[in-house]
Amino acid sequence: MIGLREMMERHAGTGRIAWIGLRPGRRATLVARDEATIDADGLVGDHGRAGKRAVTLLQDEHLAVIAAFLRRDAVPPDLLRRNIVVSGLNLAALRKERVRIGTALLRIEGPCPPCSRMEETFGPGGYSAIRGHGGFYASVLDPGRLALGDAVVPG
Repeated sequence: MIGLREMMERHAGTGRIAWIGLRPGRRATLVARDEATIDADGLVGDHGRAGKRAVTLLQDEHLAVIAAFLRRDAVPPDLLRRNIVVSGLNLAALRKERVRIGTALLRIEGPCPPCSRMEETFGPGGYSAIRGHGGFYASVLDPGRLALGDAVVPG
């Protein structure tokens, strides 16, 4: 019989980078990119934070859930203000784990709660629609490069 720890370490496959966005300044509109560089402080050209919150990631599959809660057909990733959208791999299952994204190595630190800007962006209910679906923040273990379509691999 397989143990809980072993089951938690198993994944059906690798994920992929579906979207990359950089914030050139505080409250600035995110700029979609085809590729980016991650240094020790986070994404180069992003007005993000260093340390445990150097990079923010969002689960692509959660965009449809958020859109449903907002009663919209779709929600574009830039409105959620996260840097990298990942598809095909459950980010919640990687909390406190290492993940190779492009050639960079990150550590998924914890969940990103929504901010009050979500009410500004989506109107009443925006904050609640994103609760539990706001993505994760990560620290940088090894700098590297990433591009759309690159693999996202646990470990």
